[in-house]
Amino acid sequence: VERLRSELGATDLEKQLERLVVENQRLKQELKICKSSEPASNNCPICSHSQNAESLQREVTRWESQARQRERRLVELERDLQEKSQKVETLHRELDQTTRQLQESERSQTEAEHKLSLRIQECEDELHRQATAPPRVKYVTQTVEVQSADSHKVISELQGKNSALQEQVSVQRQLLRELETQLHDSQRTCTQLRTQHLHHSLTKAVGHTEVIHRLSKILVYEGEMERAQGRLEAEMQNLEEEKNRVIEEAFIRAESEMKAVHQNLAGVRMNLLSLQPALRTLTSDYNSLKRQVQEFPFMLDKAIAEAKQEICQVISEVSSTNQELLRKYKREMNLRKKCHNELVRLKGNIRVFCRVRPVSQEEQDSSDAKSMLSFDSDDDSLLYLSNKGKVMTFELDRVFPPKSTQEEVFQEVQSLVTSCIDGFNVCIFAYGQTGSGKTYTMEGVPENPGINQRALQLLFSEVTEKAADWDYTISVSMVEIYNETLRNLLGDNPTEKLDIKMHPDGSGQLYVPGLTKITVESPEDINRVFELGHMNRATACTNLNEHSSRSHALLIITVSGYNSTTATHTQGKLNLVDLAGSERISKSGAEGSRLREAQCINKSLSALGDVINALRSKHAHIPFRNSRLTYLLQDSLSGDSKTLMMVQVSPLSSNMSESVCSLKFAQRVRTVELSSSVSSRKHENSSTSSSPTHDSVEVTQILLLDIIHLCFSWKNIAELKKRYLPSYLECSTVWH
Repeated sequence: VERLRSELGATDLEKQLERLVVENQRLKQELKICKSSEPASNNCPICSHSQNAESLQREVTRWESQARQRERRLVELERDLQEKSQKVETLHRELDQTTRQLQESERSQTEAEHKLSLRIQECEDELHRQATAPPRVKYVTQTVEVQSADSHKVISELQGKNSALQEQVSVQRQLLRELETQLHDSQRTCTQLRTQHLHHSLTKAVGHTEVIHRLSKILVYEGEMERAQGRLEAEMQNLEEEKNRVIEEAFIRAESEMKAVHQNLAGVRMNLLSLQPALRTLTSDYNSLKRQVQEFPFMLDKAIAEAKQEICQVISEVSSTNQELLRKYKREMNLRKKCHNELVRLKGNIRVFCRVRPVSQEEQDSSDAKSMLSFDSDDDSLLYLSNKGKVMTFELDRVFPPKSTQEEVFQEVQSLVTSCIDGFNVCIFAYGQTGSGKTYTMEGVPENPGINQRALQLLFSEVTEKAADWDYTISVSMVEIYNETLRNLLGDNPTEKLDIKMHPDGSGQLYVPGLTKITVESPEDINRVFELGHMNRATACTNLNEHSSRSHALLIITVSGYNSTTATHTQGKLNLVDLAGSERISKSGAEGSRLREAQCINKSLSALGDVINALRSKHAHIPFRNSRLTYLLQDSLSGDSKTLMMVQVSPLSSNMSESVCSLKFAQRVRTVELSSSVSSRKHENSSTSSSPTHDSVEVTQILLLDIIHLCFSWKNIAELKKRYLPSYLECSTVWH
């Protein structure tokens, strides 16, 4: 119990119990003394107790006199305190009045400063407004300075008054603090005197009843002591039980913690045993890496030296390989051009395609909706036409049925389009009666473009592929031949008449002075050019076509190239011609200006026919100058140029006569040979065969084999295969 008390500390109850025991012992001793002295006091009136009582009486009297004196002193102190309280109140009132005066002075000072700042601001504004009047500004400035000095003087006086008032306030506050200190001392003295007076009064009043009161207190203390003893024993028992319970719980918890510690210790030992081999491995790896790091600079220098040597060797090999590839590339380019020209020569410099337009919805509802044309499923170059009970057969280079698409047509045309990149003149023109679909084939619609726009897109693609070695520039012009008048469709004044002249450089080439050329670099540029040209082209309504083209439209594309490697310049021209529709005046219903337009169209088409007949008959004079159309196309219908005629025909029976005329004209064009060398070669072998000679076939076959072999080793293998392999197979068929 003593140990628990020392650990937990004594309670208030125990302390109270100890005080009660001590007080009880003292009271018992005084009671015994009183009981022993009581008989003696009764038997002898003159004893020590009587003397003590007298002395006590004298002492009480003396204390009473002192109490009266102290009461008087207390009254005086209270009076003094009241006076000092009144003085403090007076000082408080003076302090409040001084504070109010100080606040009023501060407020007046603030108002004065505010007014002064407003005045200064007004003066500055006035000074700014009157900046252009120097004398007046000087006067106002002086006035402001004087007023500002007066204001500063007033402010200085107010600040002095404020400082004096603040000093008075601080003095009054110091005096107030001293008075409050004296007041607290007086109150403390008064309280002590009152306490002493009450103590003496109680001592005097309690004199005779003290013994009885002490006896009753002893009895009460004994009862409280017994109760406290019982509570103390119960508390000690509870503490003992709590101590045992806590000790037991601590022992159980310590045992469980000890077991956990032992288990953890065993696990740590096992982990330590398992980590020792890994530690040895890591140590050896670290030592190995340390040695490698130390040797790394030497290895790095050696590797860099070897790499430099290998790089130099590879660069030299690549340089020699590049020289060889460049030599082969130049050889391949020359062979490709020769092969392509020879292939086109074998096929014919003038190729003729035929496209049959589909029957429209309105035509299907009419009585003559039956198609009079049929096609050979095994040969796409034959066309059969039923006319007046007879079946006529026309053989052309390619026949496109009504269901053919714009893409299929362009697949057959694109080989000619790419020839202009190599520096050749190429002409593709659509021929046929009004309403047979010429404009659709050449121009198409925005969602399904024709040959014109697809040709430019193909040229852009080819130029992009060759951009590493070649620098190409593509320029576009659009010309309209209306009533035998040449008009610039891309110029500011489309009605201006142009003329065709020989080029002054002595090259013998034709050119059109004043013709607008626009350089195109993207499909957006193409769309803008076409939109401007279509807006300026002449069309009109006839009985055969609601939007009949009343002029020949020529899209002239010039491709200029420069090879920085070989220092080679090339220039090719691609003429895409949408001829005006040939028509019979009796059917078209043309009158007035439409009649004159039809006559000019038929005249120019007739001149084209005359040129074709002269070329076919190999006349010495070819009448190119009979029409603006043939004169402008002279460089595309002569020499080594390449020409494609797209014949457009209608399948309806009502148009059979015009279709027959168009197809017969196409057959005549197909027999024309432009190259003079080819014509002479064919003339020498006309008695034996119309096929090429054995020497030319052998040379061409060797060239084709060589170029195809080189094509397989280049980047655009698929495109080159697609472009040249069918031609090689076709030539092989001709040779066999």
